[in-house]
Amino acid sequence: METLKKATNFVSKNMALIVIAVAAVALFSPQTVSFFKTSYVNPLLGVVMFGMGLTLKPGDFKVVFSRPKDVIIGCIAQFTVMPLLAFGLTRLFGLSPELSIGVILVGTCPGGTSSNVMTYLSKGDVPLSVGMTSVSTILAPFLTPFLTYVYAGARVDVDMVSMFVSILQVVIVPIAAGFVINRFFRRFTEAAVEVLPLVSTLAIVAIVAAVVSANSANLMTSGLLIIMVVILHNVLGYALGYVIGKALRLDESKCRAISIEVGMQNSGLATSLAATHFAQYPLATIPGAVFSVWHNVSGAVLANFFARHAEV
Repeated sequence: METLKKATNFVSKNMALIVIAVAAVALFSPQTVSFFKTSYVNPLLGVVMFGMGLTLKPGDFKVVFSRPKDVIIGCIAQFTVMPLLAFGLTRLFGLSPELSIGVILVGTCPGGTSSNVMTYLSKGDVPLSVGMTSVSTILAPFLTPFLTYVYAGARVDVDMVSMFVSILQVVIVPIAAGFVINRFFRRFTEAAVEVLPLVSTLAIVAIVAAVVSANSANLMTSGLLIIMVVILHNVLGYALGYVIGKALRLDESKCRAISIEVGMQNSGLATSLAATHFAQYPLATIPGAVFSVWHNVSGAVLANFFARHAEV
């Protein structure tokens, strides 16, 4: 167990570097990780979501009822800023329908699972971050298909009902199962939570490896454009989330939480939905995979910046 704890600590501290290294191997030597198949994406995402559920406690939802205004502001920002940015960037850069649906899926997904950690490192409002992640994830089965239809329905066929069912299966059910187990088998989860970062990181790494290796040839030709769009999407999300918080006169810690929650997306879900519902567009999975790599890097950098400038 001690060895697992050490491995977990190492992975937690070096997650961004590990994801980048695996993505590089998958890009330049795809056959090395070809045993990771895109068909594994949904089960792997389910593992990550189950892990998230194991960390949730009834008290985590207290902020939703004690500070509903903050959570509502954050969730509205989440589901307006990122979808609009995604749509605008696909138009600005003239992306193909394949890449456009991938970028829009990233934009319409809920907050990322690592945003709570980044908020903590940034000395932001962690309860607000957890509340926003939980509420946006619960809303995702309804809003993600609807917003995807609104922003991409004119270019590709979007089956909202099928997407709704998929999100229930790979996100809501695993989270609910983890939450229930944590509620009734606390002793087990207290031990399991110590190695969850290791399991979740390995699952994310496997998802990135599967998608990048399967699309390495296309990435080599159009990767720079995709990376540019992903970086802009993420960084503008951070900036606008922070500006919205300031404009509404929220305190600094809340602004940081909203900034990180808005900018960091559940890109694993975007990749899963692209692979499941837009298989006829192979490139649609790429933006989510690239976002998974990039936002772990940018999130760590932003958290470090915020922490350095924390109010004493």
